[in-house]
Amino acid sequence: MDVLAGLLEGPRARGAFMIRACFELPWSVRIADEAPLTVMIMVEGDAWILPEGGDGKPRHVRPGDIAIARGPDPYVCCDDPATAPRAEIGPGQACRPLGAAHAGRYRDLGVREWGESPDGPAKMLIGTYQMRGELSGRLLDALPPLLVLPTEVWRCPLTPLVADEIGRDEPGQDVVLDRLLDLLLISSLRAWFSRPEADAPAWYRALGDPVVGPALRLVQDEPAHPWTVSALAERSGVSRAALARRFTDLVGEPPMTYLTGWRLALAADRLRDTELTIAAIARQVGYGSAFALSGAFKREYGVSPQEYRG
Repeated sequence: MDVLAGLLEGPRARGAFMIRACFELPWSVRIADEAPLTVMIMVEGDAWILPEGGDGKPRHVRPGDIAIARGPDPYVCCDDPATAPRAEIGPGQACRPLGAAHAGRYRDLGVREWGESPDGPAKMLIGTYQMRGELSGRLLDALPPLLVLPTEVWRCPLTPLVADEIGRDEPGQDVVLDRLLDLLLISSLRAWFSRPEADAPAWYRALGDPVVGPALRLVQDEPAHPWTVSALAERSGVSRAALARRFTDLVGEPPMTYLTGWRLALAADRLRDTELTIAAIARQVGYGSAFALSGAFKREYGVSPQEYRG
């Protein structure tokens, strides 16, 4: 398993919020739901997405384009940057009008359909991860506030399937949509990371390095192994000092710091997705005991593994 595959296998939507949004012109909605990540596919019409925090730049999206917005900072979706927001979406996807003139402007239109009119000229498919725990922290940290994949550089093969399934009301449909959202996110990010403009994270760029790449793959494939810098250097065919220096330069942190972060991220995923005991998880990710894992986990996440599991 390579580092990218390991990172992308983490998304696990649970009861994701998914809708088809339909708008009449002009339209504008401020999103302040504090969700960790939202995936948007423009189906008909054009839109602008305007991040309010961080260093995100306004982006224009057209039919077929996919946009991914990283929370919790708010952003505005609109037909034109000059259109003032008519409504605000808050935590829990609660919608409130911004001014009495816009009361009732946006409302439920049917099964997972929301907006002004099903026949509106602007239509967007939206999937939102509701909890940060559904996504790897390292994945979120690797993403900009907003990224857009234009249809001319990558046409998502999942779009027709998502469009067809999002309006169905059948047994188990929520689970189907959760898994579709995971697939949509994974395939989109894989395409984005391969783009020259992606400004990919340091660990991704380091994968192609003849010295650091093998060390990253060893850590990824065998997190339970009692790795040392010397052992990684020997397997990578360089000296300890050379690996430590080059790894830190390319990845941005020393090998053992990266290893600790990777082990704890894996532990967090297993706490969330399995019923394994903490002792069993500790062994799988390279800690000698539940006590050792608990101490490191609390330093990193601020809570014990048991508290994190809930």
